[in-house]
Amino acid sequence: MARVIPAVVTGLLALAAAPAVQAAKAPDAYTGYADLAAHESEGKDYRRVQRLPKKARVAHIAIHGGAIEPPTTQLADHAAGDRHAFYSFEGLKSSSNSALHITSTRFDEPKGRQVVAAVDYTVSWHAAAGTKATTYVGGRDRRLAKRVATALRAAGFTVAASTPKELNGDSPANIANRNRRGMGVQLELSKGQREQFFADGNLSRAWIADPAHRTRAFYRYVAAVNSVLP
Repeated sequence: MARVIPAVVTGLLALAAAPAVQAAKAPDAYTGYADLAAHESEGKDYRRVQRLPKKARVAHIAIHGGAIEPPTTQLADHAAGDRHAFYSFEGLKSSSNSALHITSTRFDEPKGRQVVAAVDYTVSWHAAAGTKATTYVGGRDRRLAKRVATALRAAGFTVAASTPKELNGDSPANIANRNRRGMGVQLELSKGQREQFFADGNLSRAWIADPAHRTRAFYRYVAAVNSVLP
């Protein structure tokens, strides 16, 4: 006689056999910049940094910079150099910097908005999860996004064939797309990719702050992105 397995046990067995599902991201602690500024101290918990050279047509931005999504500030800063505009919202807290994360579609910090509104092209630098070295390229400027992806592959970097919806940056409300042309590029770099940019794969705040710890891959990656910008 066949043995009957209770439904509860069957369900547990099925769950155990199923692949692990990644937990959903926690919602932002703050609804926007005004909410954040009312609870956090500028200069202590966060800071805003910007450069806007005359006649700049491109802005490199890191709205989750500092210790929120390292090393997006360093990448955007170096990519901007003296020619392009630069903006970074940087987490400075000793811990729990993720609380300073305001999602791209709700990022309304005035200085960042001002920098982006003054240019024609935007490259928004972000950090994604994943141990495999990969870049997800998104944004509403699909033509430029395609050129960036091609340049990165030509430089020896892996670019995902498709970008997950939560990373594709195609909303008109996304700050990357709020420039004069209404479309920008969003780069989401996996942890594995970001680790290649620093000696020993160390992404700690003090380590990435020192340019001496940057690898050749850091400079090669930024040069590839800039090579297709106007």
